[in-house]
This record gives sequence, C-alpha cells and structure tokens, in this order.
Amino acid sequence: MVKISIIASDLSSSGAGRWGGAVRPFLLSQALKKIGCDVEILGFVDASSPINISQTEISIIPIYSKKYYPGFLLSAKELLDKISGDIIYAYKLKPSSLGLALIKKMQTSRQVFLDIDDWELSWHGGDNWKYRPSIKQLARDILKPEGALRQPDHPFYLKWIESFTSRADRVTLHNQFLKKRFGGIYLPNGKDTNLFDPNKYDPEVSRTRYGLSDYRILMFPGAPRPYKGVEDVLIALDKLNQPDLRLVIVGGSPYDDYDRQLKEKWGRWIIQMEKYPPTVMPEIVAAAHIIVVPQRDTPEAKAQFPLKLTDGMAMAKPIIATKVGDIPEIVGDTGYLVEPSSPEQIAAKIELIFNDLTAANSQGIKARERCIKNYSIDAMATILSDLIKI
Repeated sequence: MVKISIIASDLSSSGAGRWGGAVRPFLLSQALKKIGCDVEILGFVDASSPINISQTEISIIPIYSKKYYPGFLLSAKELLDKISGDIIYAYKLKPSSLGLALIKKMQTSRQVFLDIDDWELSWHGGDNWKYRPSIKQLARDILKPEGALRQPDHPFYLKWIESFTSRADRVTLHNQFLKKRFGGIYLPNGKDTNLFDPNKYDPEVSRTRYGLSDYRILMFPGAPRPYKGVEDVLIALDKLNQPDLRLVIVGGSPYDDYDRQLKEKWGRWIIQMEKYPPTVMPEIVAAAHIIVVPQRDTPEAKAQFPLKLTDGMAMAKPIIATKVGDIPEIVGDTGYLVEPSSPEQIAAKIELIFNDLTAANSQGIKARERCIKNYSIDAMATILSDLIKI
C-alpha cells in the first residue's frame, strides 16, 4: 500500500480546518483512500486557533507552531521528522508546505506532488506586488520579533517559492487560471455525492428544523468576503423588495468582521447560521430553494473553485452563479449564469426561478448528474490513480 503524506501549511480553525475537514486537503485524502492509499495529513496549528476536525478515518498530525522565525524553524523540523509517506503531497504553493516537502525530498529522494488551489500572491496584489523597503524598514522587518520577514509565508517568500514549482514531480490544480499560470494536471474539487444526496433529505423538514419555513431561501454556504459578491445578492434583494426572500449565510467569515458589515447594511435580508460539521451540511443545503455563487471578476475569484457550486449541484439545487473563472464550465447548461457585479441580473434570475420552480428544480437534477460525472470524489480518484500508478 502506498502511503501519502499531505502537508498543509495551516490546519487551524481559520485555515484548512475551518470547515471541519470539508476543504481541499481532505477531499484529496478521501480520493486517495478510495484508490487504496494510506493517507496522513500533517500541518501547522496556532495554539490560539486550534484544530477542529471531525473526520477520524484520516490520520491527522498537528504541529503546534510558532508564527515567526526563528521559532518556526523548530516547528518545521518537527514536521519534517514526522513525515512517513512514500509520496509527499504539498498542499498550497507556500514555503511552509512546498518548501518543506522539497527539503524532505533532498533528504530522502521521495517524490513530491504539489497541489495548488489558490494563487497565493493574489491576496497581496498579484504580479503588481513589490518589496522595496528603505534600509530602516528592511532592518525592522528582519530584526523585530514580529517583523514582516520573520513570517514564513510573507509575500516575499511566496513570490520566491513560485520559481520552485517545477521541482515537484507532479503538480495538480483545480482550474484553468492556475493551469495557465503554473502548468500541471487538472484535478477538480470532488464532492461526496453519496453524502450529498437529495433523496436522503426532505427540504420542508430541513426548513422547519432550522426555522426557515416562512421564507424563500437563497443560500450562501460559505465564508463571505468582498470578492465573493454576496453584496450583489443583497442589492438584488433590495431591488426585488419581497418580504419573504432571505439570504442564508452558513458559517460566516473566520477572517474579519465582514459579516457584521453586511448585517449593518442589509440585516433585514440576512439569516446567519452557525458553522456545521460536513456531515450536517447536506441537510442544511436541502433547506435552500436556490444556491448563490456570485463571485466577482478578481484574481482571487478566478483562481478558485467554489465548493459552494458542488454543494448545490450535488443536492440538485438551482444555482445562480457568475461568469467568472471556471464557473461556466463547471455548471455547464445546468445553472443560471449572470455577469459579475450585476445585481440587476441576479434579481431577474431570482424572479425567473421562483416563477417556475418546477423547471428550475429540473435544472438542479441535471446539475447533480453533471456533478456525479465530473466533480465527485470518484472523479478525483480516477485522475489520482493515473498519477500515482498504483
């Protein structure tokens, strides 16, 4: 049996652990286990943001880490010493994942795979980011205990590590924007379509259980951020001004107070639900009439594969989404596509769907069929099997 060690730079509740094990490294592990691999996930955890993973069938090795150099080096050594896989699979193009994987490769000659699920520099201005400090600022960044260059994944190091992409034996990524930039093999995000099966859930029962029976529900099952376009949906609800419409946000943002900003301006339309374990999410999604994925046309959005899409597709829900990145290819002709940053078009699609919900639900059934074929854990496993050659 081939053993795979997945290295995640951040396993904390604000990183890869934020959805209880429903994000990319855990999807990879599910697909790898399906093809007979033994899998372990190793990653750094900040004591102030502890790990919160409900999946027990995967070996998870948290390394409680210092945030800054030089303390981080001791944490890095601890992680390197605990890697036991035949193949090292670095999750994210970061020094704290790929960099460490390549060090282990030099020590042991083990193969290194790299999975890229974001353009990390896009959070810092992309190709426009430059580091041009004064002499004094450079000294502060290096010498202060929490200086910028003491951060292991500072943009300076993120830009540098991109040049090491070719050192990986295999590169996988989940959209065409990343593929054009870095090369590699397309490996879409897969959904557990046996867990996310609409035949196992009654939408009316779900709506009653979660206090949503009085409303027509648009759902955003994720963490709102400005580039994700939630504001455009709320503006659309303002335009429609129909009192029984609500946008249900599930989970909220672990990054900042953006949720509060949205509620201050559009609170009348928002129902905020807490974060639920992955095993409960199908029941939550079942309560939705429509899933909304209103990404804006930004580098951050183009470099992502929104998991909300496959939540809705697997649960056979009508989906309103924007023509950004790979979204049109993912949903094909099964979704309701609009231009980015177009609340008027979103409002029109909401009206269209509710005017003929039977037809919209038929589109949802087609979306599930498309999800099973192209965006399931089984689809991921098929691609990974060819890469690993078990």
